[in-house]
Amino acid sequence: MRKINLSHLIFVPLPGSGMEVNMINKITNTDGHYFFGYYDVPFLDQSGRYHLCHKVSFIDRLPEKDDIAEIGMIDLHDHNRYIALSKTTAWNFQQGSFLQWHPTKESCMIYNVRKENCYGAEILNVITGEKKQLDRPVATVSPDGKYAISINFSRMFDFRPGYGYAGFQDDNSDVSAPENDGIFLIDLETGISSLALSIFEIKNFLHSNGSLVANGKILINHINFNTSGSRFVMLVRTFATGENEWRTATVTGNFDGTDLYLLSDHKLASHYYWKNDNELLIWATHTDGTMLYLLKDKSDEYVKFTADCFKPDGHCSYSADKNFILYDSYPDSEEYRHIFIYDVIKKEKIFKDKFKTIIPSTLDIRCDLHPRFMKNTTNISFDSTHEGFRGIYNITPEIS
Repeated sequence: MRKINLSHLIFVPLPGSGMEVNMINKITNTDGHYFFGYYDVPFLDQSGRYHLCHKVSFIDRLPEKDDIAEIGMIDLHDHNRYIALSKTTAWNFQQGSFLQWHPTKESCMIYNVRKENCYGAEILNVITGEKKQLDRPVATVSPDGKYAISINFSRMFDFRPGYGYAGFQDDNSDVSAPENDGIFLIDLETGISSLALSIFEIKNFLHSNGSLVANGKILINHINFNTSGSRFVMLVRTFATGENEWRTATVTGNFDGTDLYLLSDHKLASHYYWKNDNELLIWATHTDGTMLYLLKDKSDEYVKFTADCFKPDGHCSYSADKNFILYDSYPDSEEYRHIFIYDVIKKEKIFKDKFKTIIPSTLDIRCDLHPRFMKNTTNISFDSTHEGFRGIYNITPEIS
C-alpha cells in the first residue's frame, strides 16, 4: 500500500469530525452557512486559486421562491478570504444554482437565476462585473465552452424538491411525456436555446427498446456531457406512484440529441462520472448486481469494482490522471458519512475519513459530502455539517 504522508500539515482536527489521524482545514466563515453543491461541477478557476461557493442564512428547511443564496468565491491564496459576487433565488441544497466556472473563459462563472416568468442563467465576469444572460437554466456545460444543456427544473421540483427550484409550476405537470419539453441546447455565445430532444422522443426510444421506464410519467433527473462534449449521459426516471418507487434508465446520446443508446436499464442507477469520452463510472444495478461499474458507451463491455468501500451508493469521481477514485457514502448506523480514495492501479483503498452528519427533517435538505478533487492533485474539497452548520472543508493527503 502506498504511504500517505500527513506530517507537513499544521491544521488541528476539529471536534466531532470522527477523524483518527487525518487533518482538515475549514475554508469558510461562521457568519452563515456555506456550501458549493454537487461533486462533478467545476468549482475551482483555471489557476486553482478561487473556490466558488453559496452562502445562505438557514439549513433547516427547503428553499422557497424568494429565498436568496449569495454567490461568492474563496481566495485560497489569501487566508481563505470570502468575496461576495452575486445573488440568486434559483437554488437548492443539493446542487446549489449549478454554480461553476466557465470552462474556456477565464474569470467567468455561470449560475442559474430566476427571471420574472421563468428560470434562466447568467455568465458573470468576476473581474469586470459584465453579465451575459442565458434564456434557460443550465444543467451541464460542454468542456469546450460552446454549449450548455437545460432541463425543466420545475418538473424536477415536483419529482425531487431537493434538485429542483420552487416558484414556477411545470406547464406539463399532467403530461407523461410532453413534446415541447426535454433537452434544450443553449448556445453560450448567443444565450439562445433550442429543443434538441423532447421527452416524448425519449419515451418512444425507451419503448422501442423495451424499457419499463416508458410506462410512466418521466423526466430527466441528471445529465452530463462527456469529457469532450461530443455526447451526454442522462438518467431518465419515472415519477413514483403510490407504493411504486421510481425506475431509472441510463441513456447516452450525441450532444444534439441524436444517436441515442440505452446504456443501462435495470431499475436502479445513481451517481456517475465520465472517465473519458467512452467510459462512464456509475453506481447502478447491472449484469452482476448492484455495485460500482465502469460501463463502455454504445457497448455491452463493463468493469466492476467490488471493494468494500464501493458497496454503499456514493458520489464517485476520478483524479485528473485517472489513477484514483474519490468516493463517499450516505450516513452509516452511527450517522457518519465516509470519504475514501481508491487506488485504481493497486486496487485498494488508500485513504479514508468520516464526518458526523446532521440528520435533517427531510432528505431534500441533507448535506452530502460531495467530495471533489482539487485541480491536478489528490487534495479534496467537500461540504459538511459535522460542526453543526454547513461549511466547506479541505483535506490534504500527500500520497507518495
